[in-house]
Amino acid sequence: MKVPAKKLGFGFMRLPLTDAKDQKAIDQEQVEKMVDLFMERGFTYCDTAWMYHDFMSEDVVGKAVVDRYPRDSFTIATKMPDMMLKSADEVPEIYAKQKEKLHVDYFDYYLVHDMNSVNYEKAKKFGAIEFLKKKRDEGEIRCLGFSFHDSADVLDRILDENPFFEFVQLQINYLDWESEGIQAHKCYDVAVKHGKKVIVMEPVKGGTLANPPEDAKELLHNAHPDWTPAGWAIRFAASLPEVMVVLSGMSDMEQLDENTAFMQDFEPLSKEDWAMALQAGEMIRHTIAIPCTGCRYCVEASKCPKGILIPNFFALYNTRQLMRRADFSPEEEYYDNLVSQGSGKASACITCKSCERVCPQHIPISEWMPKVAKVFEK
Repeated sequence: MKVPAKKLGFGFMRLPLTDAKDQKAIDQEQVEKMVDLFMERGFTYCDTAWMYHDFMSEDVVGKAVVDRYPRDSFTIATKMPDMMLKSADEVPEIYAKQKEKLHVDYFDYYLVHDMNSVNYEKAKKFGAIEFLKKKRDEGEIRCLGFSFHDSADVLDRILDENPFFEFVQLQINYLDWESEGIQAHKCYDVAVKHGKKVIVMEPVKGGTLANPPEDAKELLHNAHPDWTPAGWAIRFAASLPEVMVVLSGMSDMEQLDENTAFMQDFEPLSKEDWAMALQAGEMIRHTIAIPCTGCRYCVEASKCPKGILIPNFFALYNTRQLMRRADFSPEEEYYDNLVSQGSGKASACITCKSCERVCPQHIPISEWMPKVAKVFEK
């Protein structure tokens, strides 16, 4: 399997917007400038998916990357949304539409999206895995893998039953490394046992590790004053020997400039730095209430019947809790703004749990909604 020369991948999941309230309002001009710097510095791996940015991400990649660079100068990765499938007919239809949106004749990397015990059965039921394996055998897919959010035991079973998969995309960061909920360490070990290369998603945990609490930030800063918190997080994931790419959902030129600068000549963390990152993770774990990464699956894949902007509310709640203040905070105003702009209130949750069935972090969302409502709906 061809492995990219540099370990940083551009995740087209959190792109700059011209309208913060509209996921489709992507700033194409800024994205193209970001792509130009990414490519200029020798990076090639571009990751997108069917549902990212309200189904617009693949179109953006087609225009910003494929239309503007020679086909052999970059690699494209996208995904089959097994969690959204309702029939076998949708599989070839979505696949063909993705080729059209991305303007490609073949995919360098293709993944079954968000495999877990439920979605795996769905992917088999509707023939998605069989279809994609055939496309790989025919040469339209150069490397076939899947992204994964579940326990190490489930990962082991999937790889036992499907040894033809060439790589696995896992959520790995220093906060989740020893987490029994995410099982990042255990899942990585399973992938290595099966001889699979690993792609890392959520190395900065949806931005959480870019702005950790002050005690963790101070610990890391004292060790390497010239490293940013996000830089620490990306270096941690990239230091694992079987990791071939670490994805970063870069939202502006500043983030892209910083990440590509220190990843150009990447060197793995020392044992001392590795241990320090894990120590920082323990500090952070005691301050974060809800481990939401802002992936928006609960909004875009489950279609909440009450239209609740779950990740937005969780981000406000976490920030509010970190402030350790009892008086008014800006987060309360932001909450009111979202509701006035059309979001359902947290108190409107009917506990249907459609959001929980697609949440990669296994968050009991329906249990958190009353707590969010208590804070913001005074």
